Amino acid sequence: MFLAVAIAALYYSPCMRYLYTLLLIVLCSFTTAKATNTPDDDATAKANRICGKWESTEKNLRVEVYAYKNTFKARMIWFSGGVTKAKPMETITDVKNPDPALRNRKVLGLDVVENLTYSPKSDSWEGGKIYEVQSGKYWSAAAYLDKNGQLKVKGYWKVKLLGKTMAFKRI
Repeated sequence: MFLAVAIAALYYSPCMRYLYTLLLIVLCSFTTAKATNTPDDDATAKANRICGKWESTEKNLRVEVYAYKNTFKARMIWFSGGVTKAKPMETITDVKNPDPALRNRKVLGLDVVENLTYSPKSDSWEGGKIYEVQSGKYWSAAAYLDKNGQLKVKGYWKVKLLGKTMAFKRI
């Protein structure tokens, strides 16, 4: 009983009431403070704009772009080239791969773009490589989003001028 009276006396004293009120204000300000975006959050959001599912404008290929260890990759999720009733997409393998050990791997689900890194200065993804299933060759790769939101992926050899650009629409 003595403890309860002592606590009540402390709470009702003007000094303690002031301290409790101050503590309550401080705690409430922490819970209602709006989180602000850091520059790193903004850069990550800009870099991740490339992520998602994309279909080529020729409608013969679909890829899924995803983040992987500070880089970006794209895996093949659908394609129409070489597909017949007798040879469905799920059975097609990487027969042109220069490594005989990889020739039996399925093309569906294969990472065809790797190591793209976002460059805020150019607002593009650079320094990657793209695998051409038809030839079994790797090419240098870069990508950007145009003003219409299309993903443009360029495969090239040494110089970007010497290459081919594929356009994709988000699906």
